[in-house]
Amino acid sequence: MKEISVLGSGCAKCTKTAELIEETARAMGCEVDVTKQTDPAVIMGYGVMSTPAVVIDGQLVHSGSMPLRAQIEQWLAD
Repeated sequence: MKEISVLGSGCAKCTKTAELIEETARAMGCEVDVTKQTDPAVIMGYGVMSTPAVVIDGQLVHSGSMPLRAQIEQWLAD
């Protein structure tokens, strides 16, 4: 199971990013645990300056925009 965190302030884009990841994982049959992280200290700890950002298993994989479904599929396939 992949541990996925969506980093951001809780804005609409951050919420939609988490929903898109969950939806894509269901469609692919992947087990994921998606959490939303809004703590500025945690977000800054990853060096993120622009949200939404995505962390998978402790590794920052995306920041600054909503990821495309194709990107999410690639992350989940790895």
